[in-house]
Amino acid sequence: MHDLSTLPVEVRPDRTLRVKIIDACGLACSFCHNEGTPVATDNIDRSPEQFTGTPGRSGRVSLYLRTNGAGFLPARISADSDFALALAAVRGALPTTEVHFTGGEPTLHPDLPSLITIARRLGLTVGLTSNGENGAAVIPAAAAAGLDRVNLSIFGTTPEELAAVQAPRLASPRLAERKLAALDTTIEAATAHGVKVSANIVVPNRDHVDRVLRIIERHGRSVVVRMLVSLEDGGASLDAMQAVVDHVGAVPVRRIITGGTSDQRVRYRLPDGSTLYAKSIRPVRLPDTCADCRFNTPEDCQEGYYGVRMYRAVDGPFMVGVCIQRMDLCMSLGEFVMSQRCREVAAFRDDETARLTRLHAPLSRIR
Repeated sequence: MHDLSTLPVEVRPDRTLRVKIIDACGLACSFCHNEGTPVATDNIDRSPEQFTGTPGRSGRVSLYLRTNGAGFLPARISADSDFALALAAVRGALPTTEVHFTGGEPTLHPDLPSLITIARRLGLTVGLTSNGENGAAVIPAAAAAGLDRVNLSIFGTTPEELAAVQAPRLASPRLAERKLAALDTTIEAATAHGVKVSANIVVPNRDHVDRVLRIIERHGRSVVVRMLVSLEDGGASLDAMQAVVDHVGAVPVRRIITGGTSDQRVRYRLPDGSTLYAKSIRPVRLPDTCADCRFNTPEDCQEGYYGVRMYRAVDGPFMVGVCIQRMDLCMSLGEFVMSQRCREVAAFRDDETARLTRLHAPLSRIR
């Protein structure tokens, strides 16, 4: 096992806004947090007090919905002047250099290239997180519009592995085989059009080590593989990631910490020269907003403070949130940009970046 404490440290200030552009998704994964929002199709006729996290007709889940106090349904965001103004408002209130589109499944958005164009015209880098089910159809136009990178969530290399984490309605190996084939064509399309590709793999425990090794073997030469700690499995997840690192003979190169969020990762070099990341969660809290939160314990706060998210409410305004476990903290965009919470986030980003740089000097550098 390598000593990570002596690695060079790169401190990256958080300058990213996550935007949930659509709620629809063609998968129904048993561990999905759905960006904290209800599954729209299963709750469309319900009032907020009736929202349910129990899988409905779609089979999809929203992991934290039972306790997170979500008060609105997510709408599909239109590629229009309202969206441009919303992005500009956030950028004006918080230093922002990147927008990251999420869902649901963002490649199912019919106007994805237009959304990317709007963000690029505002000088923002654009990325998205996808399961790859529709990427081959939209990646060429998205790349032409300025898409910089896509983070692909990969749950397995065999139909049986993918089917095992799906709701019963979608737990068909034949369907899973089609989804995996679509993932492969998405990787090919992104690579062919100059879009950076990474493969995100949640690693709950050692039972999943062989699955990760197969993904590295299958995709590691064409994409950057990123192992993600399971929010619910903690130490067992970290142990499993170390087992993968040891098995493939990866050598740690650098620690990367995002100042102002819970995100941290270690970059490894594989024997063939390709890159592997192991991502974990720092116990980061906003100093005021999180201080008296009912989830503010090591056991209950699973994601920590991960950054700012923007949504559009059905028949309502753009909404901004800071925690998927506390959706009751969401406020309208207009309220947010004028709020103490917005100022708290801005100050926390800068303070954390400066503190981490001092803490890790002379090993650290700011990117």
